[in-house]
Amino acid sequence: MTFFKFEADFVEALRCIPMQVRLKLDTCGIKLKLQDWNHFTQAERQILVELPCLTSAEILDYREQLNQILIQHTGKSGTDLPVDENPPWMDAATIPESVTEKAQEQEVTITLEQWANLQPLQRFALIKLTRSSHENKNFFSAVREFNLVE
Repeated sequence: MTFFKFEADFVEALRCIPMQVRLKLDTCGIKLKLQDWNHFTQAERQILVELPCLTSAEILDYREQLNQILIQHTGKSGTDLPVDENPPWMDAATIPESVTEKAQEQEVTITLEQWANLQPLQRFALIKLTRSSHENKNFFSAVREFNLVE
């Protein structure tokens, strides 16, 4: 299990959705609201952290497990999200414009070599932390944690 240091203030109790679960949500195509996440038991949250979500079978299983938990707590399954067949975090050769722009705002330069050396989960986190709908105060902390600045 990978938790980032910038998630440390909420990850122990899993009171917010950690990046690794958010990646799985995008992979299996389900939108999960924080409000719904907060209805889950600690054990259910831990299951969603630990369940693999890489192969087609794992993705289907993850989706089914998540929907079962959602139905149990909310009475309905999750909202479907389109699944990107070529997600930008899997592209080590192209830095998304949103990441470059956010880095420039923070007076940071991320090179293509640095981007390529990141793990997909790290690239995913940086992309998520640049979204206007996300509280992106942790972007610089993530950049520092990923050794992209000194």
